[in-house]
Amino acid sequence: MDRLGKDCVHCAHQLCAKKVPIFSVLDEEELNRVTELIVRKKYNKGELIIIEGSNPESLIIINRGKVKVFKNSHDGKEHILYIFSTGDFFGEKNILRKSDATYSAEALEETHVCMIRKDSFQQMIRQNPDIGIKLLEELCRRMDAVESMSMENAEGKVNKVLLEFSKKYGKDHPKGILVDLPLSREGIANYIGVTRETVSRKMSSLQDESVIKMIGNKKIL
Repeated sequence: MDRLGKDCVHCAHQLCAKKVPIFSVLDEEELNRVTELIVRKKYNKGELIIIEGSNPESLIIINRGKVKVFKNSHDGKEHILYIFSTGDFFGEKNILRKSDATYSAEALEETHVCMIRKDSFQQMIRQNPDIGIKLLEELCRRMDAVESMSMENAEGKVNKVLLEFSKKYGKDHPKGILVDLPLSREGIANYIGVTRETVSRKMSSLQDESVIKMIGNKKIL
């Protein structure tokens, strides 16, 4: 891991910090203070960033790439909790209290992350209480999103996850939005807690209604 400085080749000094919502209100001097705390690391596709049961002590900002956060059930079935991409961050609990990781995190592709350690972050919060407030607001937003998803029926969950992926991974196209799906049908099913058959059936139905057009296994329009 390298200490970030003004010559950071991946985040151009302040850019990685600006990607995190809780840092968006900071002025240049405060951003410089945040950047001085950051260390960076690269993970290859399939490499674990966090292992369930370990004791991580860093907030992780994704500078470039995609990360799958998941748990394994007692029968070995993988349950995907979230898919993070460029600009997202996770590990808030790691820097707020001492606790074992309740999930694993794996790079879905070559991923560059910026990390802030617990001791450094807590000192920064004491010096900049507004950062702590923004973090709490972001946590509340995430809790609202999880609660909203849990209340949907299977069809609604598929609709919501496709909208989520279109916002995060979609690109403008003459005929709509072209989305590179970060997960397979099985992965989407695990992510939203339904069967693979339900995902395939709903996507086929949306295609029959001309709402979407499936392009291979990993793209939709």
